[in-house]
Amino acid sequence: MSPIRRYLIAGLLVWLPLGVTVLVIKLLVDFMDQTLLVLPQNWHPDKLLGFHIPGLGVLLSIVVVLITGVMVANFFGRELVAMWEKFLNRIPLVRPIYSAVKQLTETVFTSGGQSFRKVLLIEYPRKGLWTLAFQTGTAVGEAQTRTTEEVVNVYVPTTPNPTSGFFLMVSRREAVELDMSVDDGLKMIISMGAVVPKWEKGVVEIGGKVVPAEHKTQ
Repeated sequence: MSPIRRYLIAGLLVWLPLGVTVLVIKLLVDFMDQTLLVLPQNWHPDKLLGFHIPGLGVLLSIVVVLITGVMVANFFGRELVAMWEKFLNRIPLVRPIYSAVKQLTETVFTSGGQSFRKVLLIEYPRKGLWTLAFQTGTAVGEAQTRTTEEVVNVYVPTTPNPTSGFFLMVSRREAVELDMSVDDGLKMIISMGAVVPKWEKGVVEIGGKVVPAEHKTQ
């Protein structure tokens, strides 16, 4: 049974990642295809062509976003967006949601933003237990002035679903900045630690002391 087991595992290593990738892409394409519902029913590609072509919703979404970007890149477009935002800010329930999402989007996608640019190692949920976290910012406002030391904002994702997690303010002195990229950090979290990014042997500074680093392999 040992050769059969080895062959089954080898086959799973080929088909399981491929199957999950195809499934995720299919879910995204099907979700984006729902944007076609905004078109008049007579303009739906299924009715015009007589058959369904998956992915047209993705194309429509890209075109809409691109056209919107072209429109708001000039003075007239920016004035329209400013008027639209003033209108939304007058709606009690919409105002906090829209402003929070807008600030988050600007922080994440602007080139000068600090969100999700660094992977940190912090002790959480107690001393002696370590976990990965992503730095989301350094400006903490009132909370900074009321703490006894400099802190940074971090997001601690859950595993294997990194879209949920916890927001923490951690002492900069106790947060260890890692060399791994955000993509590698996400891979490690999603795999529950089974996939560890490669790291060349060297030295690291922990708690103000320089110690040798072990050679870590994937």
